[in-house]
Amino acid sequence: MKIYTKTGDMGSTGLFGGPRVSKDDDRIEAYGTVDELNAALGVARAVPLADDIDRQISRIQSELFSIGAELATPDPDAFGVRIIDPSHVRWLEETIDQHEATLQPLRHFILPAGCEASARLHLARGICRRAERRVVTLVRRHEASVSEDLLIYLNRLGDLLFVLSRVVNARGGHAEVHWVKPTQEGA
Repeated sequence: MKIYTKTGDMGSTGLFGGPRVSKDDDRIEAYGTVDELNAALGVARAVPLADDIDRQISRIQSELFSIGAELATPDPDAFGVRIIDPSHVRWLEETIDQHEATLQPLRHFILPAGCEASARLHLARGICRRAERRVVTLVRRHEASVSEDLLIYLNRLGDLLFVLSRVVNARGGHAEVHWVKPTQEGA
């Protein structure tokens, strides 16, 4: 089987179990951004991470692949691709809680900075927030069949990526960079 099919050459793509749509369709934007997030997590894993964090991100990548399949399917229940449920959200929350217990309480806004692994996780967090917005757009504009659990999952995942960025900085001895409100020139 060849990797190229030529069926998308004119700007359309086929949905799983559904019609062909434009490549800028809200559904394509949603699962495309989830795919981008998955790739960003792969980039984050390309630098040395602690084994526990690497395992957690590996699990998340598999779950994101499933989320992409659900979003690419107009009727996910009919094709059995709805995977994310409350247990996935609980795992994210438990993982956040475990990592936060090792960190100093957050008293300031922090900038996405620190070691390379932290910066990569912050970038993934930003992409995750965009993926969440794209899924909300899909639901709002098209009343798409997207589970509430999937929306909650993406929201919690953004939180976890923020916490993980702090954890890798703390474990590596890198100080967090606090946001400082800019002053007006001449004031």
